[in-house]
Amino acid sequence: MNESVTVSSFENGLIHQICYHEKLPHLAKKKDHVFITDQNVFSLVEALIPQERTIILEPGEKKKTLSCVKKIYHKFLQLSVDRSWTAIGLGGGVVGDLTGFVASTYMRGINFILIPTTLLSQTDASIGGKNGVDFNGFKNTIGTFAQPKSVLLDFRFLNTLPQEEILSGAAEIIKHALIASPALFSNVEKMWHQIMDLDKKVLNEIVFESIRIKSSIVKKDAKEKNERRKLNFGHTLGHALEMTQGLSHGKAVGAGMAFAARMSAKKGMLSKKESTRIINFLQKTNLNPPLSASCRSLFKTIKKDKKSEKENIHFVFLKSIGESEVKQISFTQLKEDIYDLCKS
Repeated sequence: MNESVTVSSFENGLIHQICYHEKLPHLAKKKDHVFITDQNVFSLVEALIPQERTIILEPGEKKKTLSCVKKIYHKFLQLSVDRSWTAIGLGGGVVGDLTGFVASTYMRGINFILIPTTLLSQTDASIGGKNGVDFNGFKNTIGTFAQPKSVLLDFRFLNTLPQEEILSGAAEIIKHALIASPALFSNVEKMWHQIMDLDKKVLNEIVFESIRIKSSIVKKDAKEKNERRKLNFGHTLGHALEMTQGLSHGKAVGAGMAFAARMSAKKGMLSKKESTRIINFLQKTNLNPPLSASCRSLFKTIKKDKKSEKENIHFVFLKSIGESEVKQISFTQLKEDIYDLCKS
């Protein structure tokens, strides 16, 4: 596969489809490029990138901390990395978040390139310039907005992933469809099995349409003052479920989207027919598991959410499949809705 034409753009970032077997050796030849990856991905590309300029992290969300950032800074100093260098994040969302955060803060900012290797990072995490680390158990509490120089995609990385990881990426595609594209949602419904089977032709169509939706929203509102808040659809409850119930990102966000659909219908914004269609599809795809976390722990976690302002929180509702709206609701109202959910 040769490098394609640009499929989308946002600020200075370009998204290309590549063959990693060809592209990585090309990037590795550049002496002012430093790679950041994790042990799992490194085992796949060890022969293609220089070990002396590669920082290898332990995999997993638990490493997305300031302590890990500090270790990367130390390694940069050992390599004499300066502002002329480029950092390359090769991995999933955790590697991408760390690479973007380190690159955007080291010496007040150096260029970085992302090569996402999971469906979740290809469709969502690598797109849009959000970079951050978790703090005191809360996701992405500390972070920056900084765009990568480019994002390079190769779907062949996905062949190494378990189905649960593919499901997490697919959940974000569903999210983009529900907030902005009824046509994409219909296609996901029709092509679900091909997506999960990693059919390359279907992925090209579905993933790049998902990217187009996200990048178009980001271009309108890079720093999440208004329009970009729509990308948090399903994530208010979703992030809380990840932290309190230990669900995968996909299942947590899926449950969050089902909850948001119910709330949208309850407020008369979304028709009962469309709400039922959404919830049934999420259940059919195993993206709406039963909740086992306590109402109290869920609400306590949501109160610490970045989307909160004083006694209110920005919540994403659906007006129809493909049309969304952000409204402030009180924590009192949200608490009632969460307790109703726990009882159901």
